[in-house]
Amino acid sequence: MASPLIIGGIEAGGTKFLCGVAREDGAILEEIRIPTTTPVQTLTAASDFFTQAAERHGPMAALGIGSFGPLSLRATASDYGRITSTPKPGWPGADLLGHFRRTLGVPMVLDTDVNAAAVGELLFGGGRGLDTFCYVTVGTGIGVGLLINGAPHNGANHPEAGHIRVVRADGDTDFPGSCPYHGDCLEGMARGPAMRVRWGVPAEDLSDAHPAWPMAAHYVAELCASLTYTLRPDRIIVGGGVMRPHMYGLVREALVRKLAGYDASLRELDPTDYIARPSAGSSAGFTGALALAYRHVAGRWPMHWAVGALDSSKTESLIS
Repeated sequence: MASPLIIGGIEAGGTKFLCGVAREDGAILEEIRIPTTTPVQTLTAASDFFTQAAERHGPMAALGIGSFGPLSLRATASDYGRITSTPKPGWPGADLLGHFRRTLGVPMVLDTDVNAAAVGELLFGGGRGLDTFCYVTVGTGIGVGLLINGAPHNGANHPEAGHIRVVRADGDTDFPGSCPYHGDCLEGMARGPAMRVRWGVPAEDLSDAHPAWPMAAHYVAELCASLTYTLRPDRIIVGGGVMRPHMYGLVREALVRKLAGYDASLRELDPTDYIARPSAGSSAGFTGALALAYRHVAGRWPMHWAVGALDSSKTESLIS
């Protein structure tokens, strides 16, 4: 009898690493949350978990990693697999892929956290049945995951749509922006830390009636308009801490104004369907990382996974 297929996944975030192993049917066998501290501490704790999990459940066939970035994803690059110019202290240059290759020695797939979350949406959320869609997160940073022909797309390296230049909102002339590289790029104007710098309080402390929200919606709609004109996705799924419930209506209204009735296919868009909330759950990135590992082994997405199979609440543990 063939040994059961065991796959591993990591959702590597700026505050925590969610690591786990699963069977080929998607059922979680074990998972752990590891606080993101220093690269040595965090990566060592993660690889120790997988080494110990292999002793309990059998060796992994592959490991999928969806990570915060920026990342070097071109296989021929000298820094391939490393985190590059992240503002997170201690992490620029961290050899993410190299560490796990040295310590685990299994086939691996590395992609961005937003591409991994997009895969999660493909399996269990708003991306089901779609050929091409974008997954946008607006929070501590602004990232865009992109699936084309049902697969993650990167090109020469992954997109950095959070750093595109944007048209300023009416009356927004004085704020210089908070991006340390570009000042008033999209991230510099609309991510959570930018809103805090601009308004003096965290975004979550602002009332729904605060003028911050229409202004932020303007900038998110600028991004959605650019994605629409350059990629023409079937849907744009937008999540992240800045996207409070009332923001969706503001973004949809602003996007309709920006598209300005151009082109028949754009005029036919239903904004309530085109700009959608994430619906694959809070662990979509972890689900996507597992799916990346599965696809690496099986050559296809695990469309047979059941939503409930990925409920790991009974096996979850924490390193503090």
